[in-house]
Amino acid sequence: MSWIPFKITQPKKQIVPKTVERDFEREYGKLQQLEEQTRRLQKDMKKSTDADLAMSKSAVKISLDLLSNPLCEQDQDFLNMVTALDTAMKRMDAFNQEKVNQIQKTVIEPLKKFGSVFPSLNMAVKRREQALQDYRRLQAKVEKYEEKEKTGPVLAKLHQAREELRPVRDDFEAKNKQLLDEMPRFYSSRLGYFQPSFESLIRAQVVYYSEMHKIFGDLTQQLDQPGHSDEQREQENEAKLSELRALSIVADD
Repeated sequence: MSWIPFKITQPKKQIVPKTVERDFEREYGKLQQLEEQTRRLQKDMKKSTDADLAMSKSAVKISLDLLSNPLCEQDQDFLNMVTALDTAMKRMDAFNQEKVNQIQKTVIEPLKKFGSVFPSLNMAVKRREQALQDYRRLQAKVEKYEEKEKTGPVLAKLHQAREELRPVRDDFEAKNKQLLDEMPRFYSSRLGYFQPSFESLIRAQVVYYSEMHKIFGDLTQQLDQPGHSDEQREQENEAKLSELRALSIVADD
């Protein structure tokens, strides 16, 4: 995670213990992964709801197209069947819209809000990194004067360098401690934050598919012809298709 935008003099003293730096990189790495997962999940949920809406809208469009088919003017049974289909598709579309609205409100929006905090987190990490670079630069400056012969001017510069170092060191240590304390807490909070959203998602799906079972169950009862199996219907269609193929206008040359 550590990066150095420009070359600076590195101090000989290890100012941040390796264990602390490893802990920091581990915790920040987990949050970077969480940010990417949140962004991807929000994008996938949006694609899913858009596809759901497109599906139900297309189904309604198909039923409307069938209602305008000339066959409906000639055959009352066919008209009744298509009307039943159209009613079912409109009911499906209405319930689908309710489901999508619910998911938008309780899942997609919370995902979006959760993702909006990461820019501030990343900025805090960048400020910590800048404070670390300043700390290293001034620590190296102090070490340079400590290694020189202790003349009056050198001691004065050493004292000045130590005075410059103190607030910078304190600033880094404060930023470092805050991030090390709060990053694990932020990561752990994801469970409590997202659980209600995913419970709402499951409930929305259960309600929707329960309603679909009722809608299509009603439609099946209206359309089913007693004594006709799927195999029998397929045989009847093949027989009628054979009759059409026997017409001279569609016969092969």
